[in-house]
Amino acid sequence: MPKTAGRLLAMLSLLQTRRDWPGTLLAERLDISLRTVRRDVDRLRELGYPIAAVKGPDGGYRLSPGTELPPLLFDDEQAVALTIALQVAAATLGDDTGEAAARALTTIRQVMPSRLRHRINALQITAVERPATRPAAPIDGDVLLAISSAVQAHEILRFDYGSETADRSPRRVEPHHVITWDGRWYLVAWDLDRSDWRTFRADQITLRIPNGPRFTPRELPGGGVTTFVTGRFRGADDGTIGWPCQGTAILDLPAATVALYTRDGIVEELGSDRCRITLGSWSWPSLAAAIARFDTEIEVVGPAELVGAFGHLARRFARTAAGPTPGRTS
Repeated sequence: MPKTAGRLLAMLSLLQTRRDWPGTLLAERLDISLRTVRRDVDRLRELGYPIAAVKGPDGGYRLSPGTELPPLLFDDEQAVALTIALQVAAATLGDDTGEAAARALTTIRQVMPSRLRHRINALQITAVERPATRPAAPIDGDVLLAISSAVQAHEILRFDYGSETADRSPRRVEPHHVITWDGRWYLVAWDLDRSDWRTFRADQITLRIPNGPRFTPRELPGGGVTTFVTGRFRGADDGTIGWPCQGTAILDLPAATVALYTRDGIVEELGSDRCRITLGSWSWPSLAAAIARFDTEIEVVGPAELVGAFGHLARRFARTAAGPTPGRTS
């Protein structure tokens, strides 16, 4: 990058990080003279950036909102972050917005320098549609790029897996997809040492280099990454999207009220104050607890395992209500 262009990019990045920048501070941060600061500000104005002069003892500059979109300049990290965001938006948002995100991604790729376009083209993210219920876990963009590149090249990945506070285990996998789910990034891969499909949190992956040899991709259970991932996070191991435990009950509540708090289930109206609900869960006790949270009379339609789970919880709750068992320590 030419020296002047690089300096303009650095100045523009600084102007976006705070409201006002004294001229002397800009000169110090960029290691240039005040005269060069003024000249570079004029160049940015000519490109369409609305940079206002700020009055004061030291003077200064402020990047203001404009009426037109000027040419945009991104450093490498910003370009990677923008590519990730646009890929997720294109896959998860509505028709109009998702299409606009896809077009924006195409435009950005076309104007990128070849050295960066090669990296970005390897970044393929699959967004499994589910609203995030937790803040997004921080993830290194370079890690996502490296994982996605291995997916595209069909190269075996070697990495240490686990959180910083836990023992990390070495893994060898055939990477298949990079996905987002509930605010986190995951790698879907075939674990060579465990001979099974696994999902790995990307923020807990520490890559080892170089990658291993190329491999022939296997077919995911269920026929697609969305079906496979949804089923795995619901506890199913057979490649289906359904929960391993599913049951139906009748509640003495309006269907509209129950539907407000039911994301994955089916709610059917049986009357003004009565409805049928069908839910799934990873265990029968957890399914019974999910239905019981509506705090109303419950009539179990089936199956028998759900009736047994209610009995199991009833006995547990009765013991809890009776208080601690004499002689038992906590």
